[in-house]
Amino acid sequence: MGMRHRKPTTVVDLAPFHWILQFPPLLVYPIAVRIVLSRMLNSDQTELDLNPSSSESESVLSDARGGCVRDKPDEAEGKRGVQQTLSREEKRRRRRATAKYRTAHATRERIRVEAFNVAFAELRKLLPTLPPDKKLSKIEILRLAICYISYLNHVLDV
Repeated sequence: MGMRHRKPTTVVDLAPFHWILQFPPLLVYPIAVRIVLSRMLNSDQTELDLNPSSSESESVLSDARGGCVRDKPDEAEGKRGVQQTLSREEKRRRRRATAKYRTAHATRERIRVEAFNVAFAELRKLLPTLPPDKKLSKIEILRLAICYISYLNHVLDV
């Protein structure tokens, strides 16, 4: 047995993400992803500054809360912030961003499915069938691969 090589551990400075601790844990991941994606879609910069402005984090939070922006609650009074409705321009911008997200997601999904199908085609080429060009479904390919691997394993054991 050879030694396994471990990848070096990367240390990440989380100080730029201190702002995210003010949100409930269930909202943290979607907020961070949405901020990064919105910056990627709205600018041509290659490196991202991941410390969002307060308006950006409020904007993302307002999406998670159902489309309204809330002010920070006044600690002395203990009251909820006043809801502000979104302007027509802000709604239009969000619809465009949503369309961009959907298009980007559809493209990623198309690439993923294509890679998946190529992998099945390659696996199919390795499996013996009569006739050799017989069309098989994906589940048939997997089941035949399992049987073929079991057979080869049995042959090696004998």
